[in-house]
Amino acid sequence: MAKLLLKLQRYFRRRPVRFFTLLALYLAAGSLVFLHSGFSGEPTVTGSQRGPGAAEGPGLPYLGVMQLSRGFKASVTVPGATRRHGPWFKSASKEPAERSKAGDYGGTRGRAGRGRGGREKEEDRARYIGCYVDNTRQRTLRGVSFFDYKKMTVFRCQDNCAERGYLYAGLEFGAECYCGHKVQAPNASETECNMVCKGERTNICGGVNRLSIYRLELAQESARRYGSAIFRGCFHRPDNISIALPVSQVMLNMSVDKCVDFCTEKEYPLSALAGTSCLCGFPTTLFTLHEREDEQLCAQKCTGEEFESCGTAEYLLVYQTQVQDNRCMDRRFLPTRAKQLVALASFPGAGNTWARHLIELATGFYTGSYYFDGSLYNKGFKGERDHWRSGRTICIKTHESGQKEIESFDAAILLIRNPYKALMAEFNRKYGGHIGFASHAHWTGKEWPEFVANYAPWWATHTLDWLRYGKKVLVVHFEDLKRELFVQLQRMVELLGIAACQDRLLCVEGQKDGNFKRSGLRKLEYDPYTPDMRKAISGYIKTVDTALRLRNLSGVPDDYYPR
Repeated sequence: MAKLLLKLQRYFRRRPVRFFTLLALYLAAGSLVFLHSGFSGEPTVTGSQRGPGAAEGPGLPYLGVMQLSRGFKASVTVPGATRRHGPWFKSASKEPAERSKAGDYGGTRGRAGRGRGGREKEEDRARYIGCYVDNTRQRTLRGVSFFDYKKMTVFRCQDNCAERGYLYAGLEFGAECYCGHKVQAPNASETECNMVCKGERTNICGGVNRLSIYRLELAQESARRYGSAIFRGCFHRPDNISIALPVSQVMLNMSVDKCVDFCTEKEYPLSALAGTSCLCGFPTTLFTLHEREDEQLCAQKCTGEEFESCGTAEYLLVYQTQVQDNRCMDRRFLPTRAKQLVALASFPGAGNTWARHLIELATGFYTGSYYFDGSLYNKGFKGERDHWRSGRTICIKTHESGQKEIESFDAAILLIRNPYKALMAEFNRKYGGHIGFASHAHWTGKEWPEFVANYAPWWATHTLDWLRYGKKVLVVHFEDLKRELFVQLQRMVELLGIAACQDRLLCVEGQKDGNFKRSGLRKLEYDPYTPDMRKAISGYIKTVDTALRLRNLSGVPDDYYPR
């Protein structure tokens, strides 16, 4: 044996090319064997016509086409892989749940075919029900809504509506998503839903004043229960209660979830519990929700749930349902050119985008901008594209602080925010986007000290310049706007020359967050401000406070850091 190995060694030493050739052939043969074993099981198919019975064994899910939505690309789930689903994927029985795990999306089909397929299969988690008429004055789906003129998809709309517990999701104009519990409009021809989705060209997302509507088949009723409702507090029974809360129902087996579900079904944003009576309505001048009472006055146990409080005949326990109050959701451009240019001026990070959202809801008119931000336009701020001098918007966002720029406006709302909060908010926006966050590396690197050194002085000079050069300046503190939204927003609307509608302002209070509220879940675990930074910023706060008081205005709020 040793002689044989020695001969082979001498042979390949004299002929190395042959050795490497044989080695390559050996490796190639091994690769072919490996690949063959990988394909020896079930073939992966797209849009397979296999029936459920074709799956081999209980561990193999059905890989056929799910008619979840019109025109979704077919996909195959890898066993063990995880995917985020909306609540409509949950199932009370195991067999439908196993099917839904495998095929998230239906195959690409024609619009009419996709609609027919959705109607044929009742058990699907999201079922297309047709093209419907919509009206900007009286929405077909009256729940929450959101827009994305760049990345809207059918799945994204369904996901957002289902997570909020709605039964229907509708897409319009290729980029708008509406949710609701009822479809309150007639059918339209399928050919009128003819606009492709902005985020996926293979799908249809409604048309002009036309909705492509899906029913989200929630398997668990608890998905719509009061866990998604907002507790508003304990309030004294209003006068003229039948007008203030026009819909009522006696429930001998009362519980919070039953009352919330009842008012949600009736399409009302407020659910009020009064012992064994459930009342529904809107916040109005008859029932403003501004004067909260001690919650102990409402602490009467529910007849249907001993661990919950259901209020009394005199003191109502109020929840805000997931029904969107549409009395303040219509927006449009000014019908005639504005007589004055009003600036909505602020230091970056002071809440300008949020203030624009509030103003648009309160007035019903779009706001404009000195700049152009595509992400804001895509989220529904349609005045973003207009030139700031167009005169079609109610006010103009600006961060400018030069004399020439300031004097080009006829009036201004000057929004001021605590510099410690404003600097961190702008730093997050700069490195993480409008609702994102800067990374840990940015906070601990050289970016943060350089940012504070450059921007902190600007926070002071921005306010000082507007107080010095601005005409008819209304100062609004961000902290006061959060604390007293109704009062502060009323002041802002009056400066804009709009007659403030009380019920509309109350509607805004229930829709105040908008799409650009940064989540408070991710916070720094340490204070990023050094003693030197604090010393400098405290000096800027004192300067601004003094300037405000010299003009007979209230100084900066008490919750700013010690001056």
